[in-house]
Amino acid sequence: MELKSLLAAAVLSAALIVPAATQPAYPTRPVRMIVPFAAGGAADVFARMIGQHLQNKLGQPFIIENIGGAGGAMGLGNISRAEPDGYTVGIGGTGGLAIAPSLFAGKLPYDVRNLAAVSQVSEVPNVLAINPNRVAARSIGDFIALLKANPGTVTYGSAGVGSSQHLAGELFQQMTGTKMIHVPYKGSSPMITDLIGGQIDVAFDNGPLVLSTAQSGGIVLLGVATLEPAPFDPKLPMIAETVHGYQANAWHVVVVPTGTPKPIVDTLATEIQAFMKRPETVRKMAELGSVAVSATPDVSAKRIADEIVLWRRVIEKAGVKPP
Repeated sequence: MELKSLLAAAVLSAALIVPAATQPAYPTRPVRMIVPFAAGGAADVFARMIGQHLQNKLGQPFIIENIGGAGGAMGLGNISRAEPDGYTVGIGGTGGLAIAPSLFAGKLPYDVRNLAAVSQVSEVPNVLAINPNRVAARSIGDFIALLKANPGTVTYGSAGVGSSQHLAGELFQQMTGTKMIHVPYKGSSPMITDLIGGQIDVAFDNGPLVLSTAQSGGIVLLGVATLEPAPFDPKLPMIAETVHGYQANAWHVVVVPTGTPKPIVDTLATEIQAFMKRPETVRKMAELGSVAVSATPDVSAKRIADEIVLWRRVIEKAGVKPP
């Protein structure tokens, strides 16, 4: 009787195991990978690198789909509204995931809560650059002293209202009790041209974008907005050494629609994290002016949540309005 019971239990266990074992492995068909910007930009390049790796490892095409418009909002909207089945993946950045929810409150074609983090993949340090002919300071401490002695007279440029560069400047002023005049541009290139020409005094921008200009002597970098030395210039002082806790960088996170099954999210996260740790990936990302990041879904989600709180506070205190 005992043997019959054991056999019955074994048969029952096998019956329970078979359905799980026969579940098709993910993915079984092509996956859309939405980039909320035009082809050729940083997010597009990162997505294509990651998509190719996932295709090689998981055996199905990861098809890049560029859906630009409204500063990335259109593409993120498409991701958020997609079926949460693992067949729509995307990439988002600081602007769309952490700044826009406050800057464009109630006006976005998506709710950031409908986007779930898979893995942060990049960190792009912002730097504080000056025109050496217009600003005498050569350290963050001296620059703060100059601003306090001349409130509201120094001009600083950014890549646009609500950009990570703009808010890096606002955060700097709020943390140091200083006041500058913001001059927004439509992108970094015209801003840097005017910084070199002396039309503006200082600028916050992605470090690697201005490094060559600094090396040629056209501008001077006073500090980097990271809590660790910048990989592109480890000797560059961290602003946080003078302004404790100051950090203001751009970054990218791979996302999926909220509700995507955890096993699928874990599969994507595991492969992406492994790829971002590869020496060749780290090297390629550095060439593109970014730091390769490998982060779990939970850590990535916390980064987004923390920065939503940070930039909401900065935006409200500065009274920043949508462009």
